[in-house]
Amino acid sequence: KLKKDSVLNSRLKFTKKTKADIEDLLDSNYISSFYENSNLDERIIFPYSKSESVGMEDARFVKFIDKNRKMYYGTYTAYNGKTFRTQIIETSDFRNFRIGTLHGESIKDKGMALFPRKINSKYVITSRQDTENIFIMTSENLYNWSNAQVIKTSEEAWEFIQVGNCGSPIETEKGWILLTHAVGPMRKYVISAILLDLENPAKVIGTLKEPLIQPNKEEREGYVPNVVYSCGSVKHLNNLIIPYAFSDSATGFATISVSELLNKLK
Repeated sequence: KLKKDSVLNSRLKFTKKTKADIEDLLDSNYISSFYENSNLDERIIFPYSKSESVGMEDARFVKFIDKNRKMYYGTYTAYNGKTFRTQIIETSDFRNFRIGTLHGESIKDKGMALFPRKINSKYVITSRQDTENIFIMTSENLYNWSNAQVIKTSEEAWEFIQVGNCGSPIETEKGWILLTHAVGPMRKYVISAILLDLENPAKVIGTLKEPLIQPNKEEREGYVPNVVYSCGSVKHLNNLIIPYAFSDSATGFATISVSELLNKLK
């Protein structure tokens, strides 16, 4: 009898867990659409599912091209006040947005950023897995990620505590420019960059010996002090345009020529 009861209880627990998982999956995967005649600056995606009820944070958008098909993807952190998860936004027209969950053993931390094209027929993404280092993953399935490997650890004093990405990489003839954020002493956040091999992005071929952007005296004070942070950049002609937030108080823009940055990446 005890054995039968224990089996029954385990089945009930499994059933409840399965039901909760299904309900969560249905709740977290949805479509958000806007009127065709609405202005772009009026289209705001607000939290809808329970998993993102407290915030949709740090979205890293990228234009993704595959066989002349263009899509825009944005990975973001869904936060419910207690736990977080990485989710993805998809759109081709910035009017209809499909929001969904990501799966796999390596979907367990923040800051996932997708490369703008497949490499060797696989999707590539960079992320954190241990809150300290930069990892990279490849997958044949956009929604399932495993087998992460470290590509960048803390080396300089100003990145002693943590390193991570600042959005999707920028492709150049000499390699992928990946903007990074780093945390050093006194919890000072800075923005830096690394250069990755074009066909083997797990290989770092260039780094900076000093930060690219760090908070100046006007940027140190705010809701979260001593921080500069970015979730993406844009290459325009030979310029890299970097929008960044400082101390959770305001947003600024920085520019640097791509050729100058490539020369600094040794």
